Amino acid sequence: MIRFSLICEREHDFEGWFRSNDDFDKQKKRGFVECPVCGSHRVEKALMAPAVSTSRKQEKIGLAMGDQQRQAMAQLKALADKMRENSDYVGDKFAEEARKIHFGEADPRGIYGEATLDEAKSLAEDGVEFLPIPAFPDDRN
Repeated sequence: MIRFSLICEREHDFEGWFRSNDDFDKQKKRGFVECPVCGSHRVEKALMAPAVSTSRKQEKIGLAMGDQQRQAMAQLKALADKMRENSDYVGDKFAEEARKIHFGEADPRGIYGEATLDEAKSLAEDGVEFLPIPAFPDDRN
């Protein structure tokens, strides 16, 4: 994963994680990259200075990043748990049910489940809004 410093047209700075530079470009083109402050989709990569430091500084930075990552992971897990609590589990019928809701063939409600990559791509092409929910290690225990 690559961390990019990003900036929107209103000069809000934020970060985003992407698999590659191409992944960022594809997500931006499809309108998946937006400013978390104002919601603008006019987002560009900001200039980034390389992180060059002594081993002593790297050690301190590594410890701080570990704490920040753990805190962010806990917040992300809490959000995912809340999303699951307030949604219906539809299992491997996620794509089918999401499409029915999108086209008004089923009552609107929050759902979650599993979908293949091809199903997810097809949903996106049809304009169905969805968000992948990450799986955490304790979710499988």
